[in-house]
Amino acid sequence: MSETTACRTLPQINAAAPDFEAKTTHGVKKLADYKGRWLVLFSHPADFTPVCTTEFIAFAQHHPEFQKLNCDLLGLSIDSYYSHVAWVRNIKEKFGVEIPFPIIEDLSMKVANDYGMIHPGAADTSAVRATFIIDDKGILRAMVYYPMTNGRSIPEFLRLVTALQTSDQNKVATPAGWQPGDKVIVPTPQDVDAAEKRMSEGYECTDWYFCTKSL
Repeated sequence: MSETTACRTLPQINAAAPDFEAKTTHGVKKLADYKGRWLVLFSHPADFTPVCTTEFIAFAQHHPEFQKLNCDLLGLSIDSYYSHVAWVRNIKEKFGVEIPFPIIEDLSMKVANDYGMIHPGAADTSAVRATFIIDDKGILRAMVYYPMTNGRSIPEFLRLVTALQTSDQNKVATPAGWQPGDKVIVPTPQDVDAAEKRMSEGYECTDWYFCTKSL
């Protein structure tokens, strides 16, 4: 497959997430298993590596908060099921943290390739730190990539899931750094008449295109 073809097959935001069926540490899992729930699917380069270990511990510690958002977690690496099980047991033994979510065995790299987790510039046979947020209808809503050397901020993914759900439920946007309780952004008027009316509609407006409100 050429580089151009590979780029065309990468998943797209607001399109259906690539389907999968894979062996995990919690049995066989399919994308369809998560219908009706949100999903954070994330890859890591390898088991038994220090940065990945810190990320898994952080995901585990925030797992109850994701669950409150009707959101599940699902990890992935190219390592085997046996390696995953040994690593999960090691994290419990050495760090006192249980990993409550499944980890996909992806020795064939099928899921990793379908989701664009393999970046030859970083490694030919290891998945980069990719994170995909999939909504309760199976639609890919966000993709975030990190380099091999730097761990992710798990609270940011909690914030992003919360922001996406808030936007969906209220038909609004959220500003930079938005947290629950902060004001949200009202959709920009789509024609001249709507823009003319906007300043008198009761929102907090800096100008016709920038208005906020509290939920």
